[in-house]
Amino acid sequence: MKYLNTLTLAFFLLTSCLSAQESINQQLVDAIKKHGLENSQVMEIAAMMTDVHGPRLTGSKKLEEATQWAISTLKQWDMANVHTETWGPFGRGWELKHFEMHAIAPTYFPIIAYPKAWSPTTGEVEGSVIYLDAADSLGLLKYKGQLGGKFVLLDTLRVVEEWFEAPAKRYDAEKLLDMANAPSPTPRPSRSYNREGTNFSTLLWNFLATEKPLAVIDRSYKGDLGTVFVSRASVAGGSPWDEDKTIVPQMTMSVEHYNRLFRLLHRGIEIRLKMNLEATYYNPDEGMESNIIAEIPGTDLKDEIVMFGAHFDSWHAATGATDNAAGSAVMMEAARILKAAIAETGIQPRRTLRLALWTGEEQGLKGSYGYVSEHFATFPKGARSPQSLLPEQSQVSAYYNLDNGTGKIRGVYLQGNAEVAPIFRVWLEPFKDLDASTLTLSNTGGTDHLAFDAVGIPGFQFIQDPVAYFNRTHHSNMDNWDHLVEDDLKQAATIIASFVIHTALRDEMLPRKPFSLKETGER
Repeated sequence: MKYLNTLTLAFFLLTSCLSAQESINQQLVDAIKKHGLENSQVMEIAAMMTDVHGPRLTGSKKLEEATQWAISTLKQWDMANVHTETWGPFGRGWELKHFEMHAIAPTYFPIIAYPKAWSPTTGEVEGSVIYLDAADSLGLLKYKGQLGGKFVLLDTLRVVEEWFEAPAKRYDAEKLLDMANAPSPTPRPSRSYNREGTNFSTLLWNFLATEKPLAVIDRSYKGDLGTVFVSRASVAGGSPWDEDKTIVPQMTMSVEHYNRLFRLLHRGIEIRLKMNLEATYYNPDEGMESNIIAEIPGTDLKDEIVMFGAHFDSWHAATGATDNAAGSAVMMEAARILKAAIAETGIQPRRTLRLALWTGEEQGLKGSYGYVSEHFATFPKGARSPQSLLPEQSQVSAYYNLDNGTGKIRGVYLQGNAEVAPIFRVWLEPFKDLDASTLTLSNTGGTDHLAFDAVGIPGFQFIQDPVAYFNRTHHSNMDNWDHLVEDDLKQAATIIASFVIHTALRDEMLPRKPFSLKETGER
């Protein structure tokens, strides 16, 4: 048995004492459960985002089409104030039109690989393969004048281990207790996909741009059985969507096919590849991008806001199902459920409910930070800590986010905000039969609630079962509708709808953590 530490015990005693002061509207909960669990449309919403309008890479025509579909759908549901809000400038968009890669010597076989986003058109090309074995400037000098017209392998061989356990998992009671027992926020560290430090990376990509190889190839950094994890092309400083960047064509290959090429090279066997890549750069509206906004108007407290949202954009190798059509479909479904429950019960929200579907999340939370900087705070150029707060910041009670795959909700990350715990405990009570009951003071990072938390607005991400998110679908070619779990998405939309409406019905806004501009880097 595990024992609660002193701080966590005090936390639970506090929530137990204060929970009695919070109430829940059972009539609304019953209506929300009916429309969310029995009359769900979440899988159809997700199918439209993925099968029909996926992928949704920021800056692409497909994202524009998906945005128009979402706007039209929200208007059909009679949502109010449906519109887009621009942010940016982002830069040039990109969309893949055609890609194929084959080994043609020493034997023929089709290769599983995907271009990295923002790789330029090459047309049909053919060449030999070379491995670039360098870790510093002296190492690169050995290859000067040797890479032009060739396919360059960057990575070493990666050993593949067979799966003896299912990749998909749910949180067990022990793991949930660990979360509940966490004494303070523990943000997930950021990951770097570069093989070397920043200085060498800049040196490497400048060198490659000068050498002009046919393409630079790495292998999927995780995954197997044809699963390829791929995102953006690398450049020497800045980002590939910057207009002034010259980009070397880049591909990520399945580990099994990469390993085969690597082994052949080290046996001294010549390899020749053939490739055809066609892509389009797309840059309307001077590189500006848009978030999607829609509302359900409030009544006596209509100037105060309850926000809920998810990121709408995705990567390009699949249709962006678990990352993050799952979250966007759940949030749209929550809005639909709320409209139906309000119509059935006649209980109107006191505060205005505002749905937001963000773009640019995959490029660094750009859409949500753009929105926050327009409405809630000013930021020094390039900073993520606010310089000053805008009046509208004080009018937002909470922001709820969903962006950890298809898994059902098991509770809420409180982001260090202990005062909301007794409120959320009451709101989770009707959903214990749906396995949602855990509150943790800790946080999960890397998604859009951080933009709100950064300016002192209570921003929350829900605890979700991991399923096979990080080891199979997240940023991979397998991120398709087929890997969405219907019952989990129905459960999530139902719980979020209830949280949103109960936030809107309270006499007071949700309590906020201590916040000061000095602590967040005022300049």
